[in-house]
Amino acid sequence: MSGAGHVERIAAAGRMQVGESPVWRAQENALYWVDIPAQKIVRLRIDDGARTEWLLPERVACIAFARGGRLIAGLETGIFAVTLPETADSANAADFTAAPGAAWRAQVRRLATPVHAAPDMRFNDGRCDRQGRFWAGTMVQDMSLANPAGALYRFDAEGMLSAPVVDGLVTQNGLAWSPDGRTLYLSDSHPSRRLVWAFDFDTDAGIPHNRRVFADLHRYAGRPDGAAVDADGCYWICANDAGRVLRFTPEGVLDREIAVPAVKPSMCAFGGSGLETLFVMSIQPANSASDDDGAVFAVRPGVVGLPETEYAGVL
Repeated sequence: MSGAGHVERIAAAGRMQVGESPVWRAQENALYWVDIPAQKIVRLRIDDGARTEWLLPERVACIAFARGGRLIAGLETGIFAVTLPETADSANAADFTAAPGAAWRAQVRRLATPVHAAPDMRFNDGRCDRQGRFWAGTMVQDMSLANPAGALYRFDAEGMLSAPVVDGLVTQNGLAWSPDGRTLYLSDSHPSRRLVWAFDFDTDAGIPHNRRVFADLHRYAGRPDGAAVDADGCYWICANDAGRVLRFTPEGVLDREIAVPAVKPSMCAFGGSGLETLFVMSIQPANSASDDDGAVFAVRPGVVGLPETEYAGVL
């Protein structure tokens, strides 16, 4: 059951407080991700190791690319279109900040604002379905409250934000789709939940139904955080607090387990040449156990991933 594959720390990526939402950008040969409390989007070019940061006005938790190179993102108060300037030709002087890390200021435009069910909430995990709709879920930021006020939302290509599609979530996570788009996966990573669900997914209407337990992590170590699906339809989930990435078959059977040096792996994504590399993000706990906490890791698991679908709307 243990998985083969050398785990390499990517030194050029640096360290994050809460690294999440990795997205591979093939045309740039680059990996993008977010650092939630730092309010940053980060890019690492694999060819030359060049690292760029962009500062946002709120905590940013999830991103997906849209046509034309803009991003759609879930922040604290809503869904936003994001432009990432990086040269004098594409930015004003005010777009650069001398704050630690010397980050560019991202240009943001609000697209939609949900009515949060409780105070102090933000978006968390999100990505596009196979048809190009952007999905993201919310959570109460203070996880110690164990407040099930979180919900999963759909933002369609026409720019309409749905009512909550799934509600009653404490810490929404693990969002992914099967290769044919007909199965939606969703997890709740709160210690009181530790469940991954599967739904049948109506690809035309964008509606999930027939919710059932896909994986109960009470049977394994860790909590189910962010996820990815490979070309075989297997579901890779970061086991937060356990220093593991687990792979479940479409039948919900655990068949691979890869250890990483960080105790809190947070989300994974396939990228690199031929989508043969699994990039694993991680979190620095309050009392960091090692220098590897908060790092980015690369694994060659012997399987290939699927490209992330871009947002189908116009930003």
